[in-house]
Amino acid sequence: MKIGQVPDVCQGHAQCYIIDPELFPLNEDGFSGVGAEQEVPPGEEDTAELGVDACPFAALRVLR
Repeated sequence: MKIGQVPDVCQGHAQCYIIDPELFPLNEDGFSGVGAEQEVPPGEEDTAELGVDACPFAALRVLR
């Protein structure tokens, strides 16, 4: 499973970061540092989905 960020949609609310700071890091400007495609470690799939769903602007996606 992979997650990805939709370019220029993140508004820096950090709801994903609150779910899991290691899986959803923030960049130096306080926006999502996930990037276009990031592998989700085994066993972290449920957490990844929670973090993606937590974004109020749908800036993150689950990529299967």
